[in-house]
Amino acid sequence: MREAKRITLRLAIVLLLAFVSFNQLFADDDTIFYETFDESFSGRWIVSEKEDYKGEWKREKSEGHDDYGLLVSEPAKKYAIVKELDEPVSLKDGIVLQFETRLQSGLECGGAYLKYLRPQEAGWVPKGFDSESPYSIMFGPDKCGTTNKVHFILKHKNPKSGEYVEHHLKFPPSVPHDKLTHVYTAILKSDNELQILVDGEEKKKANFLTSDDFEPPLVPAKTIPDPDDVKPEDWDERAKIPDPEAAKPEDWDEDAPLEIVDEDAVKPEGWLDDEPEEIDDPEATKPEDWDEEEDGEWEAPKTDNPKCEEAPGCGEWKKPMKRNPAYKGKWHAPLIDNPNYKGIWKPQDIPNPNYFELDQPDFEPIAAVGIEIWTMQDGILFDNILVAKDEKAAASIRDTTWKPKFDAEKEKQKAEEAATGTDGLAGFQKVFELLYQAAELSFLSKHKDKIIELIEKAEKQPNITIGVLVSVVVVILTLFFRIIFGGKKAKVEKKPEPVAETSNKEGSSSGDEKKEETEAENEAAAPARRRPSRREN
Repeated sequence: MREAKRITLRLAIVLLLAFVSFNQLFADDDTIFYETFDESFSGRWIVSEKEDYKGEWKREKSEGHDDYGLLVSEPAKKYAIVKELDEPVSLKDGIVLQFETRLQSGLECGGAYLKYLRPQEAGWVPKGFDSESPYSIMFGPDKCGTTNKVHFILKHKNPKSGEYVEHHLKFPPSVPHDKLTHVYTAILKSDNELQILVDGEEKKKANFLTSDDFEPPLVPAKTIPDPDDVKPEDWDERAKIPDPEAAKPEDWDEDAPLEIVDEDAVKPEGWLDDEPEEIDDPEATKPEDWDEEEDGEWEAPKTDNPKCEEAPGCGEWKKPMKRNPAYKGKWHAPLIDNPNYKGIWKPQDIPNPNYFELDQPDFEPIAAVGIEIWTMQDGILFDNILVAKDEKAAASIRDTTWKPKFDAEKEKQKAEEAATGTDGLAGFQKVFELLYQAAELSFLSKHKDKIIELIEKAEKQPNITIGVLVSVVVVILTLFFRIIFGGKKAKVEKKPEPVAETSNKEGSSSGDEKKEETEAENEAAAPARRRPSRREN
């Protein structure tokens, strides 16, 4: 009986080993390129010899691990390095691109993305690798100023014009704000679907051929505005025009001032004409080190006259100003509908000579993997760069190489956050990602910089995170509701002034005269230097 159990156990172990070996063999068949940096990259990866790229690449261990990676060792430099594949790889049947990166010093301004380059026949050499080297796909984190995204850019050739155009994924995921190891995966499928994963979790799904997912769209518009079309000289775009038959009324005085002296005003009882509003401070004393030869004659500082506090006012009383009932401002003819109005002119549409239809993108093959970045931070570590035929190979590598590292780093981070009292910030990561995506919405474009600034402040200062997030949400909702319900302020009913009203037939005092009126009112309402004067009560 015991012998039978031993045989059964041995058989189970053999089957398990066979299953693991089969899976590994299957994964190896799907793996086109896999770089772990367990061995020196010297001689295998080619460092650019271009003058601008002074950054030194190093093979270093990830902090807290025995796992090696390719390190950006110096801040504020450009870096470029490339590894040729054994042979060019077609993307038409689908491909999986994956790599790990760890921002050990954070990332304030810089890139941490990879470029998947076209064959050298396109016009580049490894030692001359730079920003102009022709690539097929650019993928990975990029953050600086208002930019915070996991880039995915496809460089696609227009079959009509022959021009290569960069097509950017719309609303890509944001870059995780921590200093942990993260793994980025792009899955290109033969049915034109694209999936972007961050740490194995889908963050974005798109279709290469829909205009909603890429800017500019891969498939151009069927029609375009005619570049040779010219607006006719007699085309009138004015919806309203001054009434040519209107005439200024004879009693319209354009020179009448906005305000006049109130002749009916009476000086308040108890007004202290002989008392100044300010007096020398009786408690002030000349400093002991005051030198009148160098500093001049010392004068006590002024203070409010206490007698004026109980009186209606001090100093010379003057009659206050009041609104002039005869004021009308500059006359303008009233506006009427323009009988010649034709609307806003735009050129007519013509067939787009560069239009084409696609069943599938005409992907350029990739023949090399390169890193070409400019960054203000050092400590960026690249590792486990993978090009594979099937997403199962990528998932297997994530589970065996990335997951253990990430879990260990996460536990260490939790312990450090608990010790410093900042552990509550981790739960806001998804909120940050959503807000970064919201900041890309077109109706927020004018306020994008300020919104990004607030989000970054919330990421860095846990003690104000909730308050800042609430502020950002309120701003976004306010702008959204303004668009939905209109942005005009409700008119406030004002007490009618004893000023002659202007009918449409007589004209109006809008425009320049309103500006004059506002300036005059502001000047009349200017406050006193030290405290409000009651001289005109």
